[in-house]
Amino acid sequence: MAPAAMPVIDGLSARALSEIFRLERTRNYLQPGDVRTALRLWKDYVRRPERQLWHDHEWGNVHWYCCGNPLEARALLDTVMRAMSSRSARELRQIISRSDAVWNRPSPRSSPVPQNRGARGTRRPGQDPAW
Repeated sequence: MAPAAMPVIDGLSARALSEIFRLERTRNYLQPGDVRTALRLWKDYVRRPERQLWHDHEWGNVHWYCCGNPLEARALLDTVMRAMSSRSARELRQIISRSDAVWNRPSPRSSPVPQNRGARGTRRPGQDPAW
């Protein structure tokens, strides 16, 4: 029987990959390939359009039952980082932080906030600005 292939995650050293490989085979909450799948789910989810994210937030997403919940995937990545050595966890955290930065980015305003300028929205010359 041939040995199982090592997971490939861009940006991780061979040391971190071998640690993930070991964790996926020794922890009862992980299966081979779970970390790579969780990274992909989280990365793909945070890059979705904001309107789809709001829809998921309000109504849920039925595809999560078959294809994986990206929020649970992110929680799994936190658990894996706690189980890793500090050096390997730092490497994995650096990769995850790129997607977290997209997730935590403020949304652009669609229009400027209107100012209260009287009943019709305009201020007439000579009108008291505090009124």
